[in-house]
Amino acid sequence: MALVGVASSAVLHGGEGSGGQGSGGGSGGDSGGPKYQVTVPQTLADGKYKLVKDVSQQADASVPHDGAYAHGLKTAGGQYTDGTTSLVMMGIYGTIDDPAKAVDHTLEGMTSGGNTDVVVSDRKFSPSGGGDPLTCGVDVRREAGQKITLPYCVWADSRTNVSVATADGTDPAKDPQSVDLQALADEAAKIRSEVRKPLD
Repeated sequence: MALVGVASSAVLHGGEGSGGQGSGGGSGGDSGGPKYQVTVPQTLADGKYKLVKDVSQQADASVPHDGAYAHGLKTAGGQYTDGTTSLVMMGIYGTIDDPAKAVDHTLEGMTSGGNTDVVVSDRKFSPSGGGDPLTCGVDVRREAGQKITLPYCVWADSRTNVSVATADGTDPAKDPQSVDLQALADEAAKIRSEVRKPLD
């Protein structure tokens, strides 16, 4: 499987977790206020990554549209590359009653298949350029006997829940501890501003 496919599979499973099989009610998530959508631009991170494939339709068929704490959901996602690094962005948008639970279930979904392990535990990072914190960490996925390092960042608010994961084509099994998660968080913050757009 190509690296972009591995990253996409990991993030797609995370998206399945976002639909809200969790228990309990919400906090926030009111139906008033501005509405946002997740888009799939042709480029991300100030043009660094170029779109290889829009996977929104495939992902939308796999992700629940209503759950215990999120409803009216739609899905958008894309596979990107800068030539050596693959990046997959997957997002849902609608009404998210409990953004913290959405992040938790996204993270759980990423490792639910049994062939992905959390190697660097997720923690919150504040982007250097300002903005809300993102939750980032590093997973290692096993594919056909090979280990692939997958750094990721996840964020959610009352309207959107998005995850990005990368895979390094020049060093797929790079040391997870060597990943600069602050740099990834800074890049993901740019991506957040590029994909989160007002819903007309």
